[in-house]
Amino acid sequence: MLKKPPGWNPPLPLPTSPQLYCNSTYFTDVASLSPPLQATFNKPFYSTIDISPAFNSSPSDPATMADSTNAPKPSSSVKLVLLGEAAVGKSSLVLRFVNNDFQENKEPTIGAAFLTQKCNLPTRTIKFEIWDTAGQERFASLAPMYYRNAQAALVVYDLTKPTSLIKAKHWVAELQRQASPGIVIALVGNKLDLTGDSSSAAGADGEEGDDSGDARKVPTEEAQAYAEEESLLFFETSAKSGHNVTEVFTAIANAIPETSLKSARGAGASNAASRGSEEQRVNLGGPKDAGAKDSCAC
Repeated sequence: MLKKPPGWNPPLPLPTSPQLYCNSTYFTDVASLSPPLQATFNKPFYSTIDISPAFNSSPSDPATMADSTNAPKPSSSVKLVLLGEAAVGKSSLVLRFVNNDFQENKEPTIGAAFLTQKCNLPTRTIKFEIWDTAGQERFASLAPMYYRNAQAALVVYDLTKPTSLIKAKHWVAELQRQASPGIVIALVGNKLDLTGDSSSAAGADGEEGDDSGDARKVPTEEAQAYAEEESLLFFETSAKSGHNVTEVFTAIANAIPETSLKSARGAGASNAASRGSEEQRVNLGGPKDAGAKDSCAC
């Protein structure tokens, strides 16, 4: 029989009793250990912090991911031009959209006015660079300079003036013929507050238009049928009350093709884009019209 060498002790028995260590189970036969070792195993010398959620959580779990909603949305610049007969309310529509303002008895636009305004969509921000053109016939030949490279156009007519719709159709035909391919065109009938539908276009203070009668001369069905035939966006608005004004620009922003947005990103209307949302006026009327430069157009 072999003699036990000095200092030799028999090995510990295989573990048989479950013990928890950092949420993992192992076995040890604590009862078979000597009292000092039993006391050691019974001491809470190990960590019991539950770290399993860090390994079991889904990568898409909002509680374990950084908030991605704070990431800035992509921004695109869109050149937009307003066209239409004089006194149909083009400038009033833009001023309502940009400044949420309406002013009575404004002087006509001389040449063009430039304004900017942002439109926040769920996936991106659209910065409209708006050219508000003069409606007088003497400035009609200058229109191509403003709608060149435009991604969108508002063609405005007066709901109380049938001849303004005829002029609007001429502008639509010219845009389809000469403007950029894929340009988004919205046909907008303005001055809804003067029609029998003025109850739906009440002002911000709840008041309706000044005229209680129905001054409408252009039926909705006629203009809408034309818009559908030409694949145009169609709205009837009131710049005075603000009815449908924001909706027009939001619909245009959503309708701009993605390819057009990519080509427009970072583009500006020459150096005018750096002028912010302040209105800038391009006076083409000569010195005799210089006094009108600080007035708002209608």
